[in-house]
Amino acid sequence: MDVTVADDRIDLTKARGEWAAGERVALVPTMGALHEGHRSLMREARARADRVVVSIFVNPLQFGPGEDFSRYPRTFDADLEVCRAEGVDVVFAPSAEAMYGPDRQVSVSSGAMGEVVEGASRPGHFDGVLTVVLKLFNLVQPHVAVFGQKDAQQLALIRRMVRDLDVPVEIVGAPTVREPDGLALSSRNRYLSDAERGSALALSRSLRAGAAESAPSRILAAAQAVLDAAASEISLDYVVLVDPATFTPVGEAYAGEAVLAVAARVGSTRLIDNMVLTLGTSGAQTA
Repeated sequence: MDVTVADDRIDLTKARGEWAAGERVALVPTMGALHEGHRSLMREARARADRVVVSIFVNPLQFGPGEDFSRYPRTFDADLEVCRAEGVDVVFAPSAEAMYGPDRQVSVSSGAMGEVVEGASRPGHFDGVLTVVLKLFNLVQPHVAVFGQKDAQQLALIRRMVRDLDVPVEIVGAPTVREPDGLALSSRNRYLSDAERGSALALSRSLRAGAAESAPSRILAAAQAVLDAAASEISLDYVVLVDPATFTPVGEAYAGEAVLAVAARVGSTRLIDNMVLTLGTSGAQTA
């Protein structure tokens, strides 16, 4: 069966209306330029639902001045083939006008949690993310939505939004998918030259170095040392060890899950990565 493409809310409602009552619906929100990481989200969605909707929408609200909105890769025909191969039922691919209308005024605020770490580097970014995600939830009406752990702060904020606003959607975080050499899959990886791609491996190396340590201070020092050694090849934005629920720094006596997160610019391309660690008396372990 071929995938249905819905260009606006009318088409989406029509497609959804053809499904049997009681069928469980899963949503995978994307900005397109789909890769194996997105495929893994679709497979997770399929395992949890009868129907799978993938949204493809490059959301202007989450890009700041000088960011890569205009050059963000748009590969709709190839993306559609990926969705077709993964058995997706509906691809929701609205224009910005269809998504927001001409006179949008109300947005979602990510609060203080959206102003730290990644939010400090990209002011307003998470307000844009949460606004479009809430709209997608209202339009698609999924029972479950699947997001990648690579965008760890985004995932945490979506969970917080769902909790704070009583949104009846189950949020599933799927593991980061990596290349064999450790580079986290990202649509922005296609910007990298061969030399820059080699430099970008410093991000995942720093995470592995940190994960080999136990106390928070030693984890951060080990990760920082790797990034310092690559300082001529990358421009570091941040490396932090934070509580996954609040994205505030963890103390030396912290026990439980923590996120070791890094962001850096490689050439003109900004990349992020993270690793979830479990801290405790036995030392750090990858979660």
